[in-house]
Amino acid sequence: METNNMSVKNQNEFQSKNVLSVSFAHLMHDIYGAFLAPILPLLIDKLGLNYFGAGVLSFSQRFPSLFNPFIGMFIDRVEVRYFVIFTPAITAICMSLIGLAPHFIFAVVLMLCMGVSSAFFHVPAPVMVKNFSGKLTGRGMSFYMVGGELARTLGPIAVIGAVSLWSLEGMYRLMPFGLAASGFLWIRFKDVEIQRKSAKENRGEGFKKTFKKHLNFFILIAGIVFSRAFMKTAIIYFLPTYLDVRGESLWFGGMSLSVFEIAGVAGTFLAGNLSDRFGKVNTLLIVTLITPLTMLLFIYTAGFWVLPVLVIMGFFILATGPVLLALVMDQATEHQSFTNSIFMTINFLSASLTSLIIGQMGDWIGLIETYKVSAYIALLAIPFVIALYRKRKVLR
Repeated sequence: METNNMSVKNQNEFQSKNVLSVSFAHLMHDIYGAFLAPILPLLIDKLGLNYFGAGVLSFSQRFPSLFNPFIGMFIDRVEVRYFVIFTPAITAICMSLIGLAPHFIFAVVLMLCMGVSSAFFHVPAPVMVKNFSGKLTGRGMSFYMVGGELARTLGPIAVIGAVSLWSLEGMYRLMPFGLAASGFLWIRFKDVEIQRKSAKENRGEGFKKTFKKHLNFFILIAGIVFSRAFMKTAIIYFLPTYLDVRGESLWFGGMSLSVFEIAGVAGTFLAGNLSDRFGKVNTLLIVTLITPLTMLLFIYTAGFWVLPVLVIMGFFILATGPVLLALVMDQATEHQSFTNSIFMTINFLSASLTSLIIGQMGDWIGLIETYKVSAYIALLAIPFVIALYRKRKVLR
């Protein structure tokens, strides 16, 4: 089979059309992935859930990512583009049916299926972006992550609008948009091939060597991600519910989440680009120092000022995404899908465990106190970033 010159010939150039196409795939996939949080208060009422049960739904959505390393090893041996093409349609089907779930178990099954689809999208997609970005990895990851953050901005608006028009059970009408997106991606990428290593280079021994080589790096990354995960999970999955506890409407909760995500789009885009210029670890250190302060400011804000503070908080909380991903993609390795899968597994474990912990803490001490605790825990990320800073000479 001939290798398409779009992906191999100009490896050192930034291929804008290809990068934007993957970003569009990320946008369409994650719009459906963002449906859960805005309708969580409705699902809690319909299915008779407590906060822990709501956390289980979030955990189920992310549970398949536990197998990301195996997915990464598999994807390193096959054509990655097919997963990027078809997973938006699968995710659209699963999430559009969640409103029809007659029982908690049925909802969990749908979330698990969506999680499998999500894992098979998010492991290979950054590898495609890396191939299309040349030397500007930070810029490429910014475009990619902007797609995801913009999706989490549009997703709440889309699902709340659908529920308002057609009720919770009628949100299945959103499904065709995801199917159409996969059709477009098929046309765009069906002839594009990503350069792959030889079968000899993809042997299991290579994966073990890669894991050992980068173990210390991923330990530091895990410390950063896990410390910040309490704060990020509390906002992304429980913000509408938190505001509902404070007496705000479902519409205000959905709008607030969208405002947070819109600000995150700006932070995501600027952080990745700035990291190419000023250094990825330098950028990460500044953002990590500021974000816990913005969370505390939000907790003690009420009324009109909630939305402006959410803008500041969203900008900084989500700015670490492209920087961390660019750091991972810049590690010297033959197995980029595998190294990205380790990073995705760290994200899964952090988000999944914290969603359960935050849900349980919400039942024990209330969501307001839980938000305060999550802000203080985020401070623990600082020493891990400082350790990365000291090792910056070996990071590319």
